[in-house]
Amino acid sequence: MGTCSFDIPRRTSTGNLTPVHPRSLHLIALELLVGVDDHGSLSAAARDLHMAQPNASRAIARLERQLDVVLLERTTSGSTLTAHGTILVHWARETLTAATQFLTVADALRGERDAELTVAASLTVAEHLMPRWLGEFRAGHPDTTVHLQVQNSADVLDALSTGACAVGFVESPTIPTGMHSAVVAHDRLVVIVPAGHPWARRNRPLGLAELAGTPLLMRESGSGTRETLDTALDGYARAAPLLELGSSAAITTAVAAGVGPAVLSTLAVDGAVRAGTARLVQVDGLQVARDLRAVWRPPRDLAGPAADLVRIARSHHDDTPSHRTDPPGHH
Repeated sequence: MGTCSFDIPRRTSTGNLTPVHPRSLHLIALELLVGVDDHGSLSAAARDLHMAQPNASRAIARLERQLDVVLLERTTSGSTLTAHGTILVHWARETLTAATQFLTVADALRGERDAELTVAASLTVAEHLMPRWLGEFRAGHPDTTVHLQVQNSADVLDALSTGACAVGFVESPTIPTGMHSAVVAHDRLVVIVPAGHPWARRNRPLGLAELAGTPLLMRESGSGTRETLDTALDGYARAAPLLELGSSAAITTAVAAGVGPAVLSTLAVDGAVRAGTARLVQVDGLQVARDLRAVWRPPRDLAGPAADLVRIARSHHDDTPSHRTDPPGHH
């Protein structure tokens, strides 16, 4: 697939840090690292990429030497991610996503297409729902080039207002007056903590006041997740964030690493909870069910490829029961 062009500091034998040469980082090694996280072993990751196991082992070993970081725990039963590997796999995903977007744009520049569709989506929607929707969309629209912009919900709404995209997908509890929207999925926020956190051993639900007064790992201002939580805890004395991170994946990784508690979408935490690296904590009175929405500018009746994408998204919405009525500002 090529090589990455960025420098990573590496410690020399004298203890000094020197950059790893950008041409030495191969994307295939990052794909293998992500594959171990997705499939549970290096052998499974190699099979998914149609690579021979020895070649995959050499690629990961080379990456470990370049970064001077042990990424995999190797045992007779297979290989799993180390704590450092678990942290870096998130950034490997980010790098591969950026590379895919780069190649998508390059492909579009090679020739004219019958149609183009620019879509903006919040991170939760883009990470957990959009791949399925776009897969179905591409099957029915092979000649339509889709440009996906991944932003927080506030930036998605800004992009819509300026005409930078045809349709947006957001997590925000409110939709600006004058825009039209449709519910495409349901979601709720939950509290997660590291497996060894005291809250994981509680016999009774956490109170809202205690949650509000605890420093949390949080998304940045402008994200739909942050806005939903702020609304739910309005009126309670709030502690300053323990740490602000730009994606739910990064926060989930930090929770699993023992940094602290967080409030995130069920879509984002499901993998970590099933793996046992994070635990759910019940909170008495926490009302954080929400609707995920497609949003667009007038006219009310969306047309063309954008309408088809929203129709596909809404067809999956019918599989889950409604949690609540339309939020304020819905049109």
